[in-house]
Amino acid sequence: MHRMTRVRRDDAGVTLIELLLAIVLLGIIAVPLGGALISFFRNTNATTDRLAESHDAQIASAYFGQDVANIGVRTWNLPSGPYTLGTSVEIINAAPKGGTFPCGMVGDPNAVIRMAWDDPTGASTLRKVIVSYVVRQVGTEKQLHRMRCDDGTSNPTSDLVLAHNVQSVGTPVLTGPMAGVPQSVSVTLTLKAPTDAGSLAVTLNGQRRQTS
Repeated sequence: MHRMTRVRRDDAGVTLIELLLAIVLLGIIAVPLGGALISFFRNTNATTDRLAESHDAQIASAYFGQDVANIGVRTWNLPSGPYTLGTSVEIINAAPKGGTFPCGMVGDPNAVIRMAWDDPTGASTLRKVIVSYVVRQVGTEKQLHRMRCDDGTSNPTSDLVLAHNVQSVGTPVLTGPMAGVPQSVSVTLTLKAPTDAGSLAVTLNGQRRQTS
């Protein structure tokens, strides 16, 4: 009668062939998976940048349209008039503290456009409001700022960042029969984030509310 002897295997390690096979399989899996992850993160960054650009374009459009609608500086010959509508827009690229409607910080570049209007503060009192659109270099990016100056002072009472990553701003286009008091104003703004392959161009438009 033969005695059967069980051969016990040592599970403490793997053979060289098994190790090589595992490495090959890992490489086959890792290469496409890594490519998919890189593509995902790139698309995520591009989507985030485009959403940020769209958001800035909407904010800039809203403020610009509102400011153009308010345009109107008058000569108030009280009590009976006439209340003549005078120059209310300036695009002569004047320095922050110069020009017809000075408004800005010392050291700022020339304004893209400035707009002014009369703002009633009571039954017989009013103040002049000036808004200045300036492209300012902040760190590595250019930003479109909207500064507001009240009561004829050239020192801003507010300074808002309307858009980031500004690539370029076109020359404002004024249309309408009255010099210095246009019926409509438009300007093209181009945004481009550093990681965005393309750029977003948007035209800011506004119609003056006052008709005479």
